[in-house]
Amino acid sequence: MSLRSSAGITDYFRKNIEGEDLTKRDALELFEMPIHDVGKLADDIRKQKCGELVTFVIDRNINYTNVCTSKCKFCAFYAKKAEDGFVLSYDEILRRVGEAAELGATQIMLQGGLNPELGIEWFEDLFRLIKEKFPAVHIHSLSPPEIVFLARVEGMSIRDALERLRGAGLDSLPGGGAEILVEGVRRAISPNKCTSKEWLKVMRIAHELGIPTTATMMFGHVESDEDIVEHLFKIRDLQSETHGFTAFIPWTFQPGNTELYSEIKAPVSPLRYLQVLAISRIILHNFRNIQASWLTQSFEIATLSLFFGANDFGGTMLEENVVRATGKPFRPARVEEIVKAVKSVGRPVARRDTYYRILEWF
Repeated sequence: MSLRSSAGITDYFRKNIEGEDLTKRDALELFEMPIHDVGKLADDIRKQKCGELVTFVIDRNINYTNVCTSKCKFCAFYAKKAEDGFVLSYDEILRRVGEAAELGATQIMLQGGLNPELGIEWFEDLFRLIKEKFPAVHIHSLSPPEIVFLARVEGMSIRDALERLRGAGLDSLPGGGAEILVEGVRRAISPNKCTSKEWLKVMRIAHELGIPTTATMMFGHVESDEDIVEHLFKIRDLQSETHGFTAFIPWTFQPGNTELYSEIKAPVSPLRYLQVLAISRIILHNFRNIQASWLTQSFEIATLSLFFGANDFGGTMLEENVVRATGKPFRPARVEEIVKAVKSVGRPVARRDTYYRILEWF
């Protein structure tokens, strides 16, 4: 039976809605489908699971240090020289959190390098200060590689590290550092970072402790279609086990100012982004929320992605430094810009919190 037949497409829809795992062959065949077919299928699934509402969050990404022992080949942010390294002071971090809170931010993401000078007490004290001064702010911070690194530096288990951080005020974990959860790919682009098994272990333990997390995928570098499918299957299977992921965010590698620039001189096309986004929606039957990436794709493509499986526009990102370090122009998204973009395609829009609870309708 041809995948282009209506019966074949309907079968994919049924499997997603009924929570049936696709086989590897099923998943790879999606890459052979015409883009309009895979997009329509993802959009139909989105309508069934999420309705028409598009959500977003007011947030700020604060990079507390650029000192990093990982030195990933895809990263333009880490300090290449010791004299270029920094660690933000508590006062500066609190100033930025306060500035964000005044602008309506409900979520703060703290992410940085793997800095051996920063022990777990540094983060505990910081989280307590943030909660003391800004109790309504949700601390959505520290990706799995940072957790693995902290546990290793402190000589403690991942569970103990997470329990201590949660006790100090950590609310949820972002899905950063996943890149592609395939060891061959990770050895090529981030050999000093945690393994895919360790990334998944952090997420599993976090979910067991009642700490929700997101999941991400950075593609458009050295990965194959098969690698993308393996990545999606791994997070799908963990979600079936724990139900702890709140959303999935695929985004594209930006090669500027990175070691990979000589091999990959331009980001993948918007068409490829939309294809992978749609396929992610079709494969991840147990994820309700799929987030668009205006940061890497532009407002125009992010708006179009609302018809390729995405139901969330992401955050306003009052600050962002990692992608900007690649040379890609950046400025924060204004609430009115997101609202206008979503309404321009006839969809209702609302501001949410980290848990996807609606805070404000527009």
